[in-house]
Amino acid sequence: MATQNHIIKGALSLAIGITSITPAFAGGLDRGGYNIDQLFDASPFTFSSGVTYVMPQRKLKNARDTDLSDGSGTNGLGAGTTYADDSENYAIPYVGIKGGYDAIDCLVDYSQPFGAHLEPGAGWVGAQSNIETKVRTDNYGLTCSYKFAVGPGQFRVIGGGFYQEIEGSKTRLVAPITGPASALYSGVGRLEMSDEAPGWRAGVAYEIPEYALRASLVYNSRVKYDNLSGTLDLTQVPTAVNPLNPFLGRRFGVVGSAEAPDSLE
Repeated sequence: MATQNHIIKGALSLAIGITSITPAFAGGLDRGGYNIDQLFDASPFTFSSGVTYVMPQRKLKNARDTDLSDGSGTNGLGAGTTYADDSENYAIPYVGIKGGYDAIDCLVDYSQPFGAHLEPGAGWVGAQSNIETKVRTDNYGLTCSYKFAVGPGQFRVIGGGFYQEIEGSKTRLVAPITGPASALYSGVGRLEMSDEAPGWRAGVAYEIPEYALRASLVYNSRVKYDNLSGTLDLTQVPTAVNPLNPFLGRRFGVVGSAEAPDSLE
């Protein structure tokens, strides 16, 4: 059971790790975050779309395997490079439609607030920790505000909700396979999970359009993924690795839970 528990714990960390994410950087999972700036546009109707393309170029250098017995590199004999190109390029899309009438403004938007794609590959000394990890979120939001005159400017009360979908996967070396068996098995396991859940936001803002001045405070709730589900594929790990482990050589369903972080902007 040790091998099965190891891959489940390691793979689920790609989703469960979200619970300790800070709002500013989201533990490396922050992509575009939440953006409702379009809500404040003075025009009665606006449409906005765009894509930001990011090339992190994060490289791993001088990597060291602290336990050569659990599958260093691709053959468990101390092989594997000590460097790898870790991060993949990614795009951050955004689409928003804002409409306003009298004192009410509403924004409908699509974004990808959180995500990650790390792919150091199978040929480095840390393949037993990660070959590829991907996390993606799709966020569909509706945010409205009501404004009224206060002093020289306008005060807004903001509220809304969003629906967020998440999917993630992790591939890593579970057990090194050597000899003739390596022609049939890679020793690699893969986890895939997904879920969807709602969230909400509330805030206030004060604007003085004459001076192009705006101060706002908006809280975005946590998103609780209580029904994460997917599959764990261990068909590339033969039962001979551990005959006492009934999960090896099989593909079966897994469940879990996680949270996307709240934030105060």
